[in-house]
Amino acid sequence: MNSLYNVHETWLTRVNPSIKLVLSIFLFFYMIFIHNPSHLVYLTIVLSVILYVFSGHPLRYLLLYSLPFILVFISSASSMIFFGRGDTIWYTWGLIQISEESFYRGIHLGFRALAFAILGMIFALTTKPVLLFYSMMQQLRIPSKYAYSFLASIRMIPIMFEEFQTLRYALIIRQAVPEKGLKGFYKKLQFFSIPLLAQSIRRAQRIAVAMEAKRFTQATERTFYYETNVRSWDFLFFVVILLAPLLTFYLAEAIPLFDRTDVRYFTS
Repeated sequence: MNSLYNVHETWLTRVNPSIKLVLSIFLFFYMIFIHNPSHLVYLTIVLSVILYVFSGHPLRYLLLYSLPFILVFISSASSMIFFGRGDTIWYTWGLIQISEESFYRGIHLGFRALAFAILGMIFALTTKPVLLFYSMMQQLRIPSKYAYSFLASIRMIPIMFEEFQTLRYALIIRQAVPEKGLKGFYKKLQFFSIPLLAQSIRRAQRIAVAMEAKRFTQATERTFYYETNVRSWDFLFFVVILLAPLLTFYLAEAIPLFDRTDVRYFTS
């Protein structure tokens, strides 16, 4: 899964990718409709525990991956706190206006962005792309021609990056590095985009011909190299995803972290 370090196998990495995808999407939409900041903070804590304890990745790398999301939290919360609407004004300076309503909405918005990011990390760091597409074909009945096409496109990303590096080295050896500024940026874009695009079109055509030769467009029943089944780990993940909102909702009612239970702002 990652060449920089060894990823330990946990129950979370063994969950069927399609089931993990469907339940993650369900939890994503559930979090959109949470308006109680205490509920969202507790749910973010639970998701953080799942990520940092059960993902199988070393803690220091997880903390490193989390750094950009801290910036997302700060930017999302501060923009709403400084410029959001509200009736109970706490502080005003120029365009900046901090009110009680905007403060709680900012905190809520920041934790919502953080929860989305952690949920995405849980899925991305514990799911193998190859097994995801095989699972989508077997459990979700996605046509194999679409699944294998997406799988082939993912395989092309490292090849395109290698071609980009080759073009960059060729540019440096020829000492033809464009000058800085918009004109230089346009020349760089022209130099890199046309060869990469031409190679990609040529490679995509070869893949399409190979897939047609293998009867991807006609055969309905296929055998699979990887068999993905529904096992006990999937039931455990279902229970965790179901219990997390219920438990955090109860905690928000029993031990609220904020005075407000609804951050929505209604104008009269």
